[in-house]
Amino acid sequence: MHAEPPAETDADAATPPAPDAATPPVPGTPVHRAGLPTLVLGAIGVVFGDIGTSPLYAMKTVFAIDDGVVRPTADDVYGVISLIVWSLTLVVSVKYVLFILRADNDGEGGVLALAHLARQGLRPGGRRWRLAMLLGVLGASLFYGDSLITPAISVLSAIEGLEVSTPAVAHLVVPVGAAVITALFVVQRFGTEVVGRAFGPVMVLWFAVLAALGIGPVLRDPAVLLGLSPHYAVLFVLRHPLVAFVAMGAVVLVITGAEALYADMGHFGTRAIRVAWFALAFPALTLNYLGQAAEILRDPGTSASPFFLLAPGWAQVPLVVLATLATVIASQAVISGAFSMSRQGERLGFIPRLTIRQTSQSEGGQIYAPAVNWLLFAGVIVLLVAFRSSERLATAYGLAVTGTFLITTTLFLFLARTRWAWSTRRMVAFAVPIYLLEAVFFAANLTKVATGGWLPLLVAGTVCTLMLTWSTGRDLVTERRRKLEGPIGPFIDWLHTDPVSRVEGTAVFLHPDNRTTPLAFRENARFNHVIHENVWIVSTTSENHPHVPDEERVVVDHLGDPYDAIAHLTLRFGFQDDVDVPAGLRLAAAQGHDIDVDGATYFVSRITLHSSDRPGMSRWRKRVFLGLARNAASPVEYFRLPIDRVVVMGAQVRF
Repeated sequence: MHAEPPAETDADAATPPAPDAATPPVPGTPVHRAGLPTLVLGAIGVVFGDIGTSPLYAMKTVFAIDDGVVRPTADDVYGVISLIVWSLTLVVSVKYVLFILRADNDGEGGVLALAHLARQGLRPGGRRWRLAMLLGVLGASLFYGDSLITPAISVLSAIEGLEVSTPAVAHLVVPVGAAVITALFVVQRFGTEVVGRAFGPVMVLWFAVLAALGIGPVLRDPAVLLGLSPHYAVLFVLRHPLVAFVAMGAVVLVITGAEALYADMGHFGTRAIRVAWFALAFPALTLNYLGQAAEILRDPGTSASPFFLLAPGWAQVPLVVLATLATVIASQAVISGAFSMSRQGERLGFIPRLTIRQTSQSEGGQIYAPAVNWLLFAGVIVLLVAFRSSERLATAYGLAVTGTFLITTTLFLFLARTRWAWSTRRMVAFAVPIYLLEAVFFAANLTKVATGGWLPLLVAGTVCTLMLTWSTGRDLVTERRRKLEGPIGPFIDWLHTDPVSRVEGTAVFLHPDNRTTPLAFRENARFNHVIHENVWIVSTTSENHPHVPDEERVVVDHLGDPYDAIAHLTLRFGFQDDVDVPAGLRLAAAQGHDIDVDGATYFVSRITLHSSDRPGMSRWRKRVFLGLARNAASPVEYFRLPIDRVVVMGAQVRF
C-alpha cells in the first residue's frame, strides 16, 4: 500500500455535506436594513465599477483588434455603436437587471446560488440535477478567472491615459498600477460597507463625467444617434460578416461586469441595483459610447484613444486621476463577488473551510475572506507584470465572461421552466435572442485562445478541478471516518452498561451528524472512562438559502433517552450566515436547554489523513486534496470557539 505524507484536518468539525437542493427554502430575516438611497449609492460605488469603466478600453480595442480590421468609416462606426448599445440593452438591462435578478435566493445571487435554485425544481440525483450543479461549479470557476483579469486591465487602462498627455512617463505605468492594486487589496479588510460608502460619490462623479464627455460630440453631430437603431448592427453583420464577428470579440468588453452585478446582489439588494442602473449607469454609458463614435467619425485618428481624446488637453491629467480611482472601484465589483462566491462554494462543499469576517452590522452579505483576497492579489500582480498593457490583457479577456453568460442563461432557463412554469413560447422568446448573442460573443472570443484567451481557461480549469477534487475527496473521507466512528446508538447503550464515571461540566463535541459517534467522545470514554454530566453533540448544517432566522436555527434530538444528558443539537445556518457555534448554543440555552455556554469545554477531533491505493479518486487528486486539507481554516476560528476551552483529540484515516 502506498501512502502519502499525512495531512491534518479537523474532519469531525468540517463543514457538512452539501444540502439536498430539493429542500424548500426557509424564509430568512430581512438582509438590507439601510435606506434605499444609501444602498443605491453603495451599489453605484461597488456593483457598477467594472461595467462603468469599460469605456476606457472597449471602443479603442474594437478599432485596434487584428491591426485595424474594423475601420473608422461611417458604416463600421455605426455598426459598432449599434452592437454596443444593443449588447448593453439585451444582456445587461433585459437579461440581468430585469430577469436574472429575479432569481433571488433569499437575497443572494451568483452562479452557485442560481445553480441551487435551479436544482430545486429538478429530480434529485437525475442527469439534469447533476448537470445544474456542474454548470454552477464551472460558472464559479470562470468567474474567478474574470476576478483576476478585471483589476489588472481596468487599472492599466486608466493609468495608460498618462501616455496620451505625457508620453515620457510610459515606463511608470506598470509600477504605478502595482501600487494602486496593492492599495485596493489592502483596504478590502474594512469591508464593502466602508468601501462602498467611500467609492459611491466617486462613481457618481465618474458617471456624470462619462455623460458630460459624450454629450458634447453628440450635440455637434446628432446623426450619430442613428446608431441606436438595431438595423445598423444587422447591416454591419450582413455586409461584413467576418469583420463583425471579429469585432464582437472586443464589443463584449462593454458588458464585462454583468455577472459581478448578479454576484453582488447580496451586498445591496435587487431594487437598489435596478434603480442605480436605469437612473444613472445605463444612460451615462450610452451617451459616452455615442460620444466616442461621434469623435471617431469627426477625426478617424482618435480611434487610437477615443475616450481620453474626448476631453480637452487641460482636462486629460485630472481625467486620468479620476479614471484611476474609477478603475480601482471597478475591481471592487469582482472582488466582492469573489468573496460571496467563495463562501457559497465553501458552505456547499466545494471549497475548504475558509476564515470569513463579517464587515457590516446591518448587511448580512457584506463579508471579507482574507485567503481569497490575497490569492487574488497575487494573481493580479502576476498578470500586471506579465502582460504590461491593457491591449495585451484585452486578448485574454472575454472567454471567462462569455462562458459565464452562457452558463447563467442555461441555469436561468432550468429555473424558469421548473420553478416558475414558463411556457415554451416564453422560453423561446427569451432564449433565442440571448443565446444567439452570447454564443456569437463566446465564439468570437474562442479565436483569441492562442493570444491570451488560454489564461482564463487555465484559471477556470484549475479552479474547477480543485473544487470537484475537494468535493469528491471530502465524500471519501466522510465515508471512511463514519466506519471508524460507528453508530451512535450502540455506543450510548454501552455507556449505560459500562462503569463510566460522570464529571462536572458541559462537553460540546463538534460532529457532522447524529448518526455516528464523535471520535473525541468515543476515545475519551473508552480510554479515560469518564464523560461529562452534560454532553452535547453539535452539528452545523448549511442550508440551501442564505439566511436562517433565529427561531428556526436550533434543532434538538435526545437520541432516544431524554434523561441521560446526552443529546444532539443541530445549528442551521444559511450559506451567508456567520457560523458562530457559541452564539448558537446561547440561543439554545435561551430556549430552555441545559447548556452552560460560558463553562463548556469544546472537543474537536483532529483527523490525520493519509493517501492510499483505495479506489474512488486517482492518486494525484488525493495529493491535491491533502494539500487543500492542510490549508483549511482552523475550526477554532471558523466556528468562533473560545481557544482556552478547546480540547483536540487525534485519529487517523486512510482514504
